[in-house]
Amino acid sequence: MLQTLNYQELPDYAIDLRTKVRQFLKTNLSSSAPRRARSWMGFDANFSKAMAKEGWVGLTLPKAYGGAGLDPYSRYVIVEEMLTNGAPVSAHWIADRQSGPLINRYGSEAQKQFYLPRICRAEAFFCIGMSEPQSGSDLASIKTRATQNAKGWVLNGQKVWTTNAHHSDYMIALVRTSGTSEDRHTGLSQFIVSLKAKGVTIRQIKDLTGDAHFNEVFFENVELSNDTLIGAPGAGWEQVNAELAFERSGPERIYSSIVLLDTWLCYLKQHTGLSSSESNQRLVGKILSHLSTLRGMSIATTAELVKGNSPVLEAALFKDMGTLFEQELIQWITDAIGSDPSYLDNISSSPELFATLAYTTQIAPTYSLRGGTREILRGMIARGLGLR
Repeated sequence: MLQTLNYQELPDYAIDLRTKVRQFLKTNLSSSAPRRARSWMGFDANFSKAMAKEGWVGLTLPKAYGGAGLDPYSRYVIVEEMLTNGAPVSAHWIADRQSGPLINRYGSEAQKQFYLPRICRAEAFFCIGMSEPQSGSDLASIKTRATQNAKGWVLNGQKVWTTNAHHSDYMIALVRTSGTSEDRHTGLSQFIVSLKAKGVTIRQIKDLTGDAHFNEVFFENVELSNDTLIGAPGAGWEQVNAELAFERSGPERIYSSIVLLDTWLCYLKQHTGLSSSESNQRLVGKILSHLSTLRGMSIATTAELVKGNSPVLEAALFKDMGTLFEQELIQWITDAIGSDPSYLDNISSSPELFATLAYTTQIAPTYSLRGGTREILRGMIARGLGLR
């Protein structure tokens, strides 16, 4: 049954980080709104290394492995500031958010000592190997297989929609090590795969914006040593669900369109007729009421992570509602602009608004795909509520 999430605000020690983070952003961040709209899809290894020098990559990992040893509340504040300001955090994003915590929780001591310090220095970038052709978010049906032999394992198969695989050093891949796809949750395992290994082929996929974040990754007789296996063989389903709780619960699930909101509000301030419009004022109130409620849900889910829990169902609910808001926000602002001719009278005064609107409109369909499709999430929620 879905747990009840109590409303909770961030603790003072986490909030106190904001001043330092904002000063860092003033020094290190470009002010271009269309560029900022890419935010956690914006890849900039040098920016990630600058964050690492501040101790803000691998922030929740133990100090013994190079992390800051802080809790998810502190990470929440840093992520929130980065996303609302549109910082290009994509390079270290996956390793910091889930690969590092996954290795710290389930990995061997040797894996922790090798990978975690490199993650914390922004020297090792990771991607996620979950989705496959004909499987998508139905992870239990994957067919990529690792077969054990005298030297370790041999990996064959394909992953798709793998964000930043072409930039990454490693993939944590969910693969089948026993049984068939009909066995569903049993027989799945996770491996750390070097993307420089012989037999790995990466092909980029362009999206509507012209960017190529997504990739197909092919494995043809890729040799894996025994020490690349995370946890025990067959434990992959439990592990990947813990990983998905990290992926689905963060503030990125409500802030993908936030730079558009920021740019639109700045535009309204510049044009008093628009800012005083009753319809625009109602829309601002509507957006803020949705945003504050969803933010409260995200913080409450973070509180479960702080307690050491794995809020899989709570994260699924938040992710579903959050990505719906992100997509609706774009439509609401589009409708506001389309219904008031005075916007077009001032179009030349704010090219950033319309460039940001164009970008977010094109990328928005991915919001409800990445991290689990809406249909899969709602099935999980229904099961959690005892409805199926």
